[in-house]
Amino acid sequence: MFEKLQRAFWKALTPDLVAETVAAPTQNELSAEVLSALGGADNLKSQQRVALTRVRVQLEDAGRLDEAGLRASGIAGVMVLPGGVVHLLTGL
Repeated sequence: MFEKLQRAFWKALTPDLVAETVAAPTQNELSAEVLSALGGADNLKSQQRVALTRVRVQLEDAGRLDEAGLRASGIAGVMVLPGGVVHLLTGL
């Protein structure tokens, strides 16, 4: 009982988190423009949706990333982290 209440409370605090039952997105869910700005589909090591409006991508070569191209293709925000990790804010 307590676990159900705790889970409901957590979902109320973080409504944009993806439910546990939703499958991870495939590379096909990113538009062609976004893939191109990320350096092409072959530059993606991994991709994980971490919330309804956020995608975490790991790149083979971070030097091929085109931040201006991502913003032009509709990505609201880009955060580049060490190790080729990029967080994309896909909506508001």
